[in-house]
Amino acid sequence: MAGPSKLGRKGDRPDLLTAALFVGFGALGLWAGRDLTLGTASAMGPGYLPRIVCWLLIIIGVVIGGFGAIHAREDISKPKLWPLMIILAAVVGFAFIAEFFGFVAASVWLLLVGSTADRESRLREVILLTAGLTAFGALVFIVGLGVQMPIWPF
Repeated sequence: MAGPSKLGRKGDRPDLLTAALFVGFGALGLWAGRDLTLGTASAMGPGYLPRIVCWLLIIIGVVIGGFGAIHAREDISKPKLWPLMIILAAVVGFAFIAEFFGFVAASVWLLLVGSTADRESRLREVILLTAGLTAFGALVFIVGLGVQMPIWPF
């Protein structure tokens, strides 16, 4: 005897899980920043932007949850740990490399190693995007915003 049919069952599980995470993180942020002064739009306090971001997370979570509740049911697949480990190595490597070799080397590491998590990435596209994003990041963060990080190791 076959199992129950998926036809007619509602509740897209990945979307519902995503909605729960968004709403949960938004609510946690509102709770954590409850003592911060809100201020006004013209004189923002330290709690103004965090509160807006948290409410946006909650709203997005509710919208995703609404769509997930009406879509046909889809089970959550098993997580693939290898891509997660690659992304973790790329981010941790960025932190260490940036300190000793500068932003350019760290950014190249982050983007090249992180791109290996996607088996469909093409080397030419990755190299072009790495060059563009590294230059953009250096201009915005180091030059524009004045982040205290060396650009080059020398």
